[in-house]
Amino acid sequence: MAKKSLKDGGVAALKKTGGFITEFKEFISKGNVMDLAVGMIIGAAFTAIVNSLVNDIIMPFMGMIMAGINFTTLGVTIPWGNKPFIAFGNFIQNIITFLLTALCIFIMIKVINAFKRKKEEEPAAPAAKPDDVVLLEEIRDLLKAQSGIDDETKEAVASAVTED
Repeated sequence: MAKKSLKDGGVAALKKTGGFITEFKEFISKGNVMDLAVGMIIGAAFTAIVNSLVNDIIMPFMGMIMAGINFTTLGVTIPWGNKPFIAFGNFIQNIITFLLTALCIFIMIKVINAFKRKKEEEPAAPAAKPDDVVLLEEIRDLLKAQSGIDDETKEAVASAVTED
């Protein structure tokens, strides 16, 4: 099998790669990707805060209430084999961390939705009519007033025309 020269398929391959790189640059520069990156960074920091809240404040307080139980050491050692330790205290602690994180995210979304609803409820000021439209409406109203034909006569004429 003969090797492809740069003239044969190599140029097309370079063009495809260049198109891929251009498309990737466009994708990265879109606002949604940047928002996602910022959200991930803030989420990681937020997770650290919630973990600290649970591990350093809530769990010691719960342990104090529950007769001095330290949840990080709470577990069971299985007496056979190499005697594995099942640390269900850490599992409980992680469940509490998850529930607090979900609660905080729920509250943040409720606040954001309340701001959005408030923004949507604000009525937009009606757009001012252009001068030419206002002038045409005034001319129409003047012509109606000068014609001397009332609405009953207009309806009678319209019905007579439709009967023929």
